[in-house]
Amino acid sequence: MPIFITLIIVSFVLYIYFKVQILKSKDPLYMQFTNAKARMSLGVFISTFGMNQYYFYQTQLALFVCIIFLALGIAQIVYGYKLYKHYKGELIKAND
Repeated sequence: MPIFITLIIVSFVLYIYFKVQILKSKDPLYMQFTNAKARMSLGVFISTFGMNQYYFYQTQLALFVCIIFLALGIAQIVYGYKLYKHYKGELIKAND
């Protein structure tokens, strides 16, 4: 399905972009904020990759792999979002 492939590519490119932004930054708070965004991109990548595998190989093994990848991806997205909210507030406080 083209939507899965598009999401996989976009999320991987965003992950690489955010990781490069971390290397360019000197501020540790901004680095953590950017790392949270990278973590969410990685979660979308892992989840979409798992769903794509099940879409193409509809076997029990592919279903098991899909469930594991979905669980790992959702965990990355949720944890990244919590970090994102926390460090966004910290950045606002630091800039005031």
